[in-house]
Amino acid sequence: MLYLIPTKHGYGIELWGTYDDLNNFYDVISKFWNDEDKIHTDGFDNRDTLLSGFSYEIRKAKEGSRLKASRNHLTHEPASYLGVQISWVHFLFSLTALKYNMRYSETNKFDIAQILLIEFWLEKVMYAYDPTGAGNLIPYIEDALYPGNKYIYQYMRSINHDFFLLGGGKKAFRKLSVLLKRGVYSTKEYQEYEAFLNAEAKRLKCEISNMELSDNDFDYSGFEW
Repeated sequence: MLYLIPTKHGYGIELWGTYDDLNNFYDVISKFWNDEDKIHTDGFDNRDTLLSGFSYEIRKAKEGSRLKASRNHLTHEPASYLGVQISWVHFLFSLTALKYNMRYSETNKFDIAQILLIEFWLEKVMYAYDPTGAGNLIPYIEDALYPGNKYIYQYMRSINHDFFLLGGGKKAFRKLSVLLKRGVYSTKEYQEYEAFLNAEAKRLKCEISNMELSDNDFDYSGFEW
């Protein structure tokens, strides 16, 4: 069974499972993005950009290219477990985009069960890391983030960037709900960032969906998650 634990310094979660666990989750994700029939529908291409990165990390995990353990971290059961580290922000936005895309495709009970399992563990791991901060984050597991945002990828990247700048730990974790307001439709923070994106697109003479936060602006390498 898939399970989550918090990273040591609070930047996100570690998703763990056997090869079969991760492969099943990867297969579910794959059903709800990169659909040629929907790619030109308003917003789908931007959500695909977001979900492609999430899917890539899950694939790398199941291939054994990320984390490995010989025991279950919770039960200490001896077995071969594979895992991956994903930031809170990336995970929450990806889950939001995935659930939104599922509205437009046929789903089965297994698909829904996988999402419910992830939501269960995400809430559990938030409270395990810091009950104070978790209380303000639960709405973001549900429907607080605006899934129909045509530029959801750009919003995720900007919030993720600002979250890492806080330096990790419980102090940063407790500020995350404030940063995430930027992804909530009709908030002042959402509108201000939308105005910023429009101004930047005009200045750069490009489409907002083609704008990318350069990794040179902030070096994530060397971070202790």
